[in-house]
Amino acid sequence: MLTSKAALITGSTSGIGLAIAQALAANGCNIVLNGLGDPTAIEQTRSHMAREYGVSVFYHGADLSQSDEIEAMMAYAEDQLGGIDILVNNAGIQHVALTEDFPVEKWNAIIAINMNSNFHTTRLALPGMKRKNWGRIINIASAHGLVGSAQKSAYVTAKHGVVGFTKVTGLETAKTGITVNAICPGWVRTELVEKQIAARATADNISVEAAATSLLVEKQPSLQFVTPAALADTALFLCGSSADQITGTTISMDGGWTAQ
Repeated sequence: MLTSKAALITGSTSGIGLAIAQALAANGCNIVLNGLGDPTAIEQTRSHMAREYGVSVFYHGADLSQSDEIEAMMAYAEDQLGGIDILVNNAGIQHVALTEDFPVEKWNAIIAINMNSNFHTTRLALPGMKRKNWGRIINIASAHGLVGSAQKSAYVTAKHGVVGFTKVTGLETAKTGITVNAICPGWVRTELVEKQIAARATADNISVEAAATSLLVEKQPSLQFVTPAALADTALFLCGSSADQITGTTISMDGGWTAQ
């Protein structure tokens, strides 16, 4: 189904993004990875994926807070793969503080990477998708794109923006073969969340596992973390023909968080 499609996944050197990249590669997609990390480890990931799945895998280290670097990454994808058929906007960062204490540079970085980068990749991917009359744009938003939490003003603002952007772009492309959707995970035990768990463990003088349980009890009724593999399966479904009429919407994967 996806053989020879070209997919670019931001924030795909670890966690959710890597799981989605691997799932797409396993289904025949050629891949452009993007993200942070040790260059040697990234190259090992890239080369292993190419061997494992028999597809072309490239890497571009664009800083997603910089629009000119995003433009360079998208031009690279065009040169290497002839454009992007599947765009997964996954990259994100986090900082926790009261609004009056929130560092301005942290606010600006979160808005740039978690929200603005989605606009830049999408605006650059859409012309090629429209020429082919086929495309899939999947924005990894968050439960925090639907509800708020204290001390996360920038993250919640950015993720609400991603959900709104998804709706508008879905409407604008509704008469084409392009779909635009957002997946809204609850707690996923990624590196980003591990930092929050560790901070809670330190603040409350409890074990890391007790802090993880405390995090789930507070928000996620299932008391289970969402897995990157489950998110990857959902992304694959959105890329398939069964999802042709799913566009401009959000899919919550949050163990009941936003049902409350």
